Amino acid sequence: MLQVAGVLKAFQGVVALDHVTLSVRAGEVHALVGGNAAGKSTLVKVLSGVHQPDAGELRFLGEPVRFAGPGDARRAGIATIHQETNLVPTMSVARNLLLGREPRGRLGLIDSAAVHARAAAELAAYGLEVDVRRPLGSLGEGARQLVALARAASADARLVIMDEPTTALDHAELETLFAAVTRLREQGRSVIYVTHRLEELYGICDRVTVLREGRAVHTGPLAGLDRLRLVSLMLGRPFHPAPAAPQAGEPAEPADAPVLEAKGLTRHHMLDGVSLAMRAGEVVGLGGLLGAGRSETARAIAGVLPVDAGQVTVAGAPVRKWSIRSAVRAGIGLVPENRKTEGIVPTLSVRDNIALAALPRLSRAGIVSDAQVDGIVATFMRRLGINAVSPRQPAGELSGGNQQKVLLARWLAMHPKVLLLDEPTRGVDVATKLEMQALLDELAVDGLAILLISSDVAELVGNCDSVVVLRDGAITEQLTGPEVTEDRLLAALAKD
Repeated sequence: MLQVAGVLKAFQGVVALDHVTLSVRAGEVHALVGGNAAGKSTLVKVLSGVHQPDAGELRFLGEPVRFAGPGDARRAGIATIHQETNLVPTMSVARNLLLGREPRGRLGLIDSAAVHARAAAELAAYGLEVDVRRPLGSLGEGARQLVALARAASADARLVIMDEPTTALDHAELETLFAAVTRLREQGRSVIYVTHRLEELYGICDRVTVLREGRAVHTGPLAGLDRLRLVSLMLGRPFHPAPAAPQAGEPAEPADAPVLEAKGLTRHHMLDGVSLAMRAGEVVGLGGLLGAGRSETARAIAGVLPVDAGQVTVAGAPVRKWSIRSAVRAGIGLVPENRKTEGIVPTLSVRDNIALAALPRLSRAGIVSDAQVDGIVATFMRRLGINAVSPRQPAGELSGGNQQKVLLARWLAMHPKVLLLDEPTRGVDVATKLEMQALLDELAVDGLAILLISSDVAELVGNCDSVVVLRDGAITEQLTGPEVTEDRLLAALAKD
């Protein structure tokens, strides 16, 4: 059905796809998996005509193809269903399903009755029975995904690409979606199924391609490929059977009271009763595959993500009206995963970026002392080794590693009790990574409680006193002390 041969794609010199090769057979559900920045989204966009490859070849139905845009891919028979369905929520279900191919009457006008009847019949074949006259936006996420799938199938697509289709689905909706995918397979159509959920992958897919850092590191049948091996391929870490857990010895000394406790953090389709505690001088790791709920946990603790239930306690005092402002006042700082869109203000200077969070504390009657700001900025630029022409240089001109240091300096200038670090070493060079790891040690010794989120197993093992493992927004295991080894963590990540 599809052959991808040596496809290369780079953006401003950064290689996103490094000569990727894979094939998808007719009547096959082919999984595409990998961690963050593995190249999955870029490959999907190449296949759907959003991006054109810089090198390599695509062959579809035996013929070489090159798509100038998404319309070309659709006309060739490739339909893409994105995580956020690209349909029209204010339009009826029937019109969304048949948009551009509505039955028409003798004068060329749309036959509404025929549209409704045909739409109802097509959706019923996929297990969805709804009033097709309703606006699409009034349906739940699962129903909208099924409408998108039925639209792709009814448009005679031979290959359907499903990009994280089940992120917001409940169990019943998931079963219905799987039945629809099975129907496509039985019709001889092919599906590329992009997912981070291992249980779905093993439940519906025939073969799998693993991407890592833009390369296809494995393609083969899922039968016989156990979860530990698959997780090892995704993370690039070899797995060796873990030794038995150490036997319990003398009772441990009573631990210090937690600086921060999160209890039962719950958010629909994101977090399911997450609880953890952090003590002064302790580095707690959050492990899990992509989509496990790591970033959501940090954002909930920092007041960025509202929760449906749960409580955060700082220094023994429950915070009743939880918000970003409350978190900052309580002494919690968050260095987000995406420093470019959620952290750095690129047009502001290094000085202003560092001082940003501390300005309210530094002001007196609305006036900020420039000398005081300059002193704080100079202290943290020196302490963190921020390499800039001057404090007045725009932060957007710095390297990724130096931008990350600027974000750290911003929160350290607040003298926080708790620091939440979401993938702090992603996209930085080896030297900067070593500097950041040394800084974590220094901050922990100074008594700061640190939550470290990382996709790098070695980074978690090398820096953390304990590691909490998440899957689908819930804690599945917690490793402490001597249990924190690469093999034990890999086993926890792959556990069913």
